[in-house]
Amino acid sequence: MRRQLLAGAAGLALVAGPALVAGSASAQDFIFPIGEGAFNWGSLEAYGAEHDFSGQAMDMTGPWTGRDKELVESVIAYFEHATGAEVNYSGSDSFEQDIVISVQANSAPNIAVFPQPGLASDLAARGALTPLGEETAAWVEENYAAGSSWVGLGSYEGPEGETAFYGFPYKIDVKSIVWYVPEQFEENGYEVPESLEELKELTQQIVDDGGTPWCLGLGSGAATGWPATDWVEDMMLRTASPDVYDQWVTNDLPFTDPAVVNAIEEYGWFARNDAFVSGGSEAAATTDFRDSPAGLFQFPPECFLHKQATFIPTFFPDGTEVGEDVDFFYFPSYDSEDLGNPVLGAGTLFAITNDAPLAHGFIDFLQTPIAHEIWMAQSGFLTPYTEANPEVFPSDVQRNLNGILTNATTFRFDGSDLMPGEIGAGAFWTGMVDYTTGADAEAVATDIQERWDSIQ
Repeated sequence: MRRQLLAGAAGLALVAGPALVAGSASAQDFIFPIGEGAFNWGSLEAYGAEHDFSGQAMDMTGPWTGRDKELVESVIAYFEHATGAEVNYSGSDSFEQDIVISVQANSAPNIAVFPQPGLASDLAARGALTPLGEETAAWVEENYAAGSSWVGLGSYEGPEGETAFYGFPYKIDVKSIVWYVPEQFEENGYEVPESLEELKELTQQIVDDGGTPWCLGLGSGAATGWPATDWVEDMMLRTASPDVYDQWVTNDLPFTDPAVVNAIEEYGWFARNDAFVSGGSEAAATTDFRDSPAGLFQFPPECFLHKQATFIPTFFPDGTEVGEDVDFFYFPSYDSEDLGNPVLGAGTLFAITNDAPLAHGFIDFLQTPIAHEIWMAQSGFLTPYTEANPEVFPSDVQRNLNGILTNATTFRFDGSDLMPGEIGAGAFWTGMVDYTTGADAEAVATDIQERWDSIQ
């Protein structure tokens, strides 16, 4: 495991009992010196005083490779220091295939980190996951913003059909975001909308002023269409209750239901009006999603608004400073619908795939602020854990992004990722391209539903 710059001996003394012995014996190095900064070091001290796993080891696997592997290992280092344990983490770009193979071969690691709840649910039904316990579920419900949403995300039916909490959510991505250029807003007198009603008013105002409101790109090679599914999922959460959303993604509510058709048409209000979309709707269907935000940065701007997830700055022009050259706001909800502040996103879930006390000890560690703050203070990490200190974020940008999560009243995972592959990564994608370019919403919904019915 790669280690980082050391904490001094005085910092090590903050962790009691076996943790001090473990830290001294192995001379571990840490990315942040223990005892310094705005971290909740007391949570590490308290955790170490109650958990002694000296001489024990476990294996962990997940989807994180490269820089992300270094980041998760920087968090694991503090767990090892606090407990005296050793954790062997291995990342894989083919995690989904690898974990199934290892489970079938009875060689699963103690802990697996799932990027897809669907796969975790499948393995729970096969008896390959260990329940994390009612106390852990209760902790998540109490300490995570929109806590019941997160408990639901990690709860699945076991081999006997009983539902239990199996997946601990950690490291979350947010999709309910709109990007804009503050300078352009200021020059035109536009304000960040606080409701979906205001967002629609702003869209029309930009057209009335002679501009084009939105950049939109659905192109993604064989995956063309997925950005439109994100729009529809966000619209479902803003026009129907979370329970309706849940029924939809499991096909207990068909695509042809009026609630789903309405969400598709809500997306269409923005996407099917050529005056609203840079290049028009036909161009949106073929524009690559990686190229679509470029219009924000043209002079004069080709668009003023772009809806996309937290990863999209990767595709902004070189040298673009998020928070200065470009900024974001929460994709707002309807004031008139009284559905709170729903957030659409994705993320990872820790699950026990080979039961051992040390594995449960690590799940306990994830319930400390420090287990979140170490990664927060580096890059690319958001958490709904309300006790994690936002002061440790390295920028206001990340702090504000995380605020979207901690202010959420509902969180739901990307719906297409929860559907069968033939639907969520097939018929839904292509159907949204057809709809964007002029097909009828009910006809598209019927085609998707017939495809889903055919695979039952």
